[in-house]
Amino acid sequence: MLTGRVNAPEINTPHGWLNTDRAYTLKDFRGKIVLLDFWTFGCINCQHLLPDLKRLEKEYAKELVVIGVHSAKFDAEKRKNAIRQAILKFGIEHLVVNDADFEVWKQYAVNAWPTVALIDPDGKVVGQRSGEGIYDIIKPHLDQLIQTFGERINREPYPFKTEVPDTSVLKFPSKLIQDAEGHLYLSDSGNNRVLKLTTSGQVLEVFGNGQEGFTDGPAREATFAQPHGLAMHHGFLYIADAKNNAIRKVNLSTKEVTTAAGTGELSYYFFYDEIGVPVNPNSPWDLSVADDQLYIASAGNHQILRMDVQTEKVYRFAGTGREALADGNLLEAAFNQPSGLTLQERTLYVADPEASAIRAVDLNKGTVTTLIGRGLFEFGDEDGDFDAAYLQHCMGITEHHGNLYVADTYNSKVKVMDLAKERIRTVVAGLDEPNDVLIHSGFLWITNTNAHELWKVNLETGEKEVVPVQLDAQE
Repeated sequence: MLTGRVNAPEINTPHGWLNTDRAYTLKDFRGKIVLLDFWTFGCINCQHLLPDLKRLEKEYAKELVVIGVHSAKFDAEKRKNAIRQAILKFGIEHLVVNDADFEVWKQYAVNAWPTVALIDPDGKVVGQRSGEGIYDIIKPHLDQLIQTFGERINREPYPFKTEVPDTSVLKFPSKLIQDAEGHLYLSDSGNNRVLKLTTSGQVLEVFGNGQEGFTDGPAREATFAQPHGLAMHHGFLYIADAKNNAIRKVNLSTKEVTTAAGTGELSYYFFYDEIGVPVNPNSPWDLSVADDQLYIASAGNHQILRMDVQTEKVYRFAGTGREALADGNLLEAAFNQPSGLTLQERTLYVADPEASAIRAVDLNKGTVTTLIGRGLFEFGDEDGDFDAAYLQHCMGITEHHGNLYVADTYNSKVKVMDLAKERIRTVVAGLDEPNDVLIHSGFLWITNTNAHELWKVNLETGEKEVVPVQLDAQE
């Protein structure tokens, strides 16, 4: 018989609930098995847990209630509307309570994201576990609890009211590049597609049918799952298909989509394993290409990978796989969910958001250095000299004329780094979690992600404009 021994601490907080129109206490779920998921929405490991939770919710729909306890790491993650946007972005259908002051986290003695805690139908804690890959661990416990409690389990459904998405052509637009003809390519991540646009916002081509999936074929029939980073090379558009853990490519002549690397499964690789063995991407978030090498910000295992575009083999390039802010040679350095890349000559600059850092990878010397950033829990909003500046979960970066433009995502700003003077300043404020930046035709282009918008800013006058993205009627 499996039962809990300790009464589960209360989970209701003064900061409110989401995916529902009312507040709950644990007593409301007496008779149900409850699984608490302690998460914070910017954490890639927390995002990796969501498919397991969804699978358990589906298989145990009558017996199980999953509740997300959102215990925010960053200040920006404490805001109720920011959590709401994350719920919509990730397709979360279970209840979420905002634990902004960490009171529930402390009551359950949690010390890492993600952590799950299992509560039996009598409201007692069965146990808890940190880390990813929980399905095979939790499922046997659910089966045992169902056997133990039998008819005492409440199998009536709860009428939760989920969040309703905003209506827009774009849905959580992410990364942005340009081609030689001056067109824009935009990853319309929430709609599982990539768009080719004119600078006036007219959609010229669509890659992906809009459904989440992992199928190759003609551009309008192929499927993606939350695509992000983009790169153009020798007539091919490369796409970081993040949720599929794959690198896809589009032949721009034939409009055929194929898979260059990745199987759709999560994989973890660390440098203390054998070097030189091909690996698979893990939540790839951005791409940059040079000399037939495609560099991949592999956010899910905190590394930079490289893919030889001729052989389409992917190898570890930089980072131990440990989540930390550590400089040194390629094998010793460590990253923190790298999510943005830009290449200037032989230096690869990296937006390293979990450490709110900007890193520089010297491709000639094989070294990694930190320009801005102090560690996993050091963040803020301070301009000025690099050694005094603070960012907050920066996810996008681009180089232009010796400067780096940074999407300072959780500060909802774009900042520019003067590499010669080693100073940073804000150039655009008032955004809503921008994910990428691009300099094109004299304008600063910005994916204003949580507002589902594409912005352009005149670099000389500072004038801002929302570019209306327009689909043809048949789209």
